[in-house]
Amino acid sequence: MSRSTSHVWVLALVGVFGANTLFAQTVGPKADDLAKSRQKAVNYLKTSQGEGGHWTTPEAPGISGLVTYALLLSGVPASDPAMEKALKHLASFTQPDGGIYSPKSHHGNYETAICLLAFHEANKDGKYTAAIAKAEKYLRKLQWDDTESADVSDPKYGGAGYGSKGDRPDLSNTVFFLDALQAAGAKKDDPAVQKALVFLSRCQNLETEHNTTKFSSLVNDGGFYYTPAAGGNSQAGNTPNGGLRSYGSMTYAGLKSMIYAGLTPEDPRVKAATEWITKFYSVEENPGLGQQGVLYYYQMFAKALSTMDLDMVKDGQGKLHDWRKELAEHLFQQQQENGAWLNKNERWYEGNPDLATAYVLIALKYCEPKAIKTTK
Repeated sequence: MSRSTSHVWVLALVGVFGANTLFAQTVGPKADDLAKSRQKAVNYLKTSQGEGGHWTTPEAPGISGLVTYALLLSGVPASDPAMEKALKHLASFTQPDGGIYSPKSHHGNYETAICLLAFHEANKDGKYTAAIAKAEKYLRKLQWDDTESADVSDPKYGGAGYGSKGDRPDLSNTVFFLDALQAAGAKKDDPAVQKALVFLSRCQNLETEHNTTKFSSLVNDGGFYYTPAAGGNSQAGNTPNGGLRSYGSMTYAGLKSMIYAGLTPEDPRVKAATEWITKFYSVEENPGLGQQGVLYYYQMFAKALSTMDLDMVKDGQGKLHDWRKELAEHLFQQQQENGAWLNKNERWYEGNPDLATAYVLIALKYCEPKAIKTTK
């Protein structure tokens, strides 16, 4: 986000988060505490890496891609022996169509998007430029649009799924798809990004001209759910009237992606989502799902608030929160003695310490201490 865009967001959100007098302060955790926590996690992941450069399994690149990406974000250079092995392993999944995936997994979009992010972080000398361009071209073909006989009225339109044939799109995979396109250089006015915005709008519990699905008015709280396609689905379940419940990880994911697609704070969709996240602010749980998927939630939470350029968040009771500090300190307390994290609720593989630790390291990247001018 540019300095001028950031200024627009700050001014527009004053009414939501409150403002009076400017003063200087530092937000975020203590730098030493953050550095120690990250180094312990890096040490753990280097120890748990397989001989072939993989994590957890050599058969599919999803977890290995996320771990590689997380380590690169955490300051481990691409020249580090562990990274060289990891990147070589990921590259071994490159397919003739440009995708980076295991044909056996049927997760072409998910795996390619993650590997592209890792290659982007490692691409300091242009080594992966060609691979990124081919992967981007592959990803664009997976988006649901007219080429899949899905016109703009179809709930699938603009979304991306795991990438298997006959798949249906969902918000989580669409967010990875958009993150990968952004890393490859796509801007907010890119046709694929604007098509994705159509799908994003339909994943929001908000009845507008952008969302006329049968679910739009049933909850109408501004939060987001998993998908309106294939009959609709929310991992948080349904309301008695058949609505799809909003929950934290998808709401932060949807809001972040709408901002990337060019929506401003004045847009009703952004306003409604911003009100939802302030009402349900939490670093203790994934609102709507408790501890289910909470580590995935943390990295979406941190990415979204960073994208919004928010340093303090006012919750539903009017209390201001230094979200970087609160999230980081909560995560420090949850870190295992060996440097890893894991979720006792194992849904979505968060009981796997490699995946769990990768999610947390991604979140901590956005929790770095920052000197700001804020309001009191």
